[in-house]
Amino acid sequence: MSNEQKPLYGGQAVVEGVMFGGKHHYVTAIRRKDQSVDYLHLPRTYNTKLAKLKKVPFLRGIIAIIESSGNGTKHLNFSTDRYDVDPSEDYKLAEQEPTKLSMILGVAVLGVLSFLFGKFIFTLIPTFLAAMFMPIISGHVAQILLESFFKLILLLGYIYFVSLTPIIKRVFQYHGAEHKVINAYESGKELTIENVQAASRLHYRCGSSFILFTVIVGLFLYLFFYPDNLLDRVLIRIALIPVVLGISFEVLQLTNKLREVPVLKYLGLPGLWLQLLTTKEPSDDQVEVAILSFSELKRREEETEAKVSKAVVE
Repeated sequence: MSNEQKPLYGGQAVVEGVMFGGKHHYVTAIRRKDQSVDYLHLPRTYNTKLAKLKKVPFLRGIIAIIESSGNGTKHLNFSTDRYDVDPSEDYKLAEQEPTKLSMILGVAVLGVLSFLFGKFIFTLIPTFLAAMFMPIISGHVAQILLESFFKLILLLGYIYFVSLTPIIKRVFQYHGAEHKVINAYESGKELTIENVQAASRLHYRCGSSFILFTVIVGLFLYLFFYPDNLLDRVLIRIALIPVVLGISFEVLQLTNKLREVPVLKYLGLPGLWLQLLTTKEPSDDQVEVAILSFSELKRREEETEAKVSKAVVE
């Protein structure tokens, strides 16, 4: 079966594990304290209205981001709650009371709010920093370039410094394992530890690439707006956040489609370069967890597709 015919699967690294998502299901596998592997399975919910919005260019990207942020938080919570707990003490997890904020808003909503808060921070801080240099660098284009420079430095600096912490370094290793599994699968290789380890830890559809594209897209988009003062500039940046996200998503999809086209495949290189920071080479036991997660997802996906096909025939 060719790559074009294969279903597209996405993933996300979590603490001591990997989450994979398909058309019908999400599955997370994590390595527990006793070295066993634990799973979380959540069916993908189907919303008719959202399904229609996902077909609208530019708007579909925003829907996908909100959906993945909310769903990803559930799997991340599962991993952080359990990875360092011995399975014999799982009963303690049921006794833990959720925070008041999570009870009011829900885990998924908190994930979306966290993403939006982070986006506001990485958008507005560079705006204020660039404005501080206005007496020296006052031209419109120069200010946009300076703002984008600060945004890029802030992004790279943040990723680099958090990657120095042991737990994030391991998450980045699982991120590499996730990409290796997807690359091995899409190239038609059997998912053995040896084959997966030989695959690249970089992938064109990665969310890391998307983050970098928001910086690049923002740079060009801001050139069309000429705010008179700092307040207008801030308000314009906030108003354009959904536009930047929507366009960046389309750019990400485009670079993935063109990755086999000579010359045009280089459009995705900036995103791949950023992944050199956000992914690390995984160990064999980390790759094993990623393979188990993907295999469990694929099994569930195939079972559901078989049931759907049988129902259609009947």
